[in-house]
Amino acid sequence: MASESSFDVVSRLDRQEVDNAVNQCAKEISQRYDFRGVDASVSLDGDVITLEATSPERVLAILDVLESRLFRRGVSLKALDLGDREPRPQGRLYRLVCPLREGLSQEVAKQVTKAVRDQGPKGVKATIQGDEVRVSSKSRDSLQAVITLLKELDVDAALQFVNYR
Repeated sequence: MASESSFDVVSRLDRQEVDNAVNQCAKEISQRYDFRGVDASVSLDGDVITLEATSPERVLAILDVLESRLFRRGVSLKALDLGDREPRPQGRLYRLVCPLREGLSQEVAKQVTKAVRDQGPKGVKATIQGDEVRVSSKSRDSLQAVITLLKELDVDAALQFVNYR
């Protein structure tokens, strides 16, 4: 009898890459001509990135710089929880708070397991384990097909595939 092979579907962030992207964004903001004379800043505090400027347009420009830096460093933009993407006034400054999302929410985990059940090959099982989904099968080829299926799936999280054994 063949043993079961499995892998885990997770959503994790590389904190060092996020920190580097925020630092690069802050450096670019301090050097760019269109941000001169504008109190513009970007900061990372735990799991929250805060963007501040004197106008909503400048805050969205900072967000554009931050997104490009995150993308270049290989961090998925789905990790940012932007909400309605509208900067809020805070005194004389406008602020946009972007919490970082890590881990699979219950809705995303259910979407993943439903996709594996409905569209995946026969004999593949998907179970939710906290903020991860474990996919197992006797056939490694079936697991490869599930990984391909999940890469094409449009969910509201950055998916990674770990612990393939």
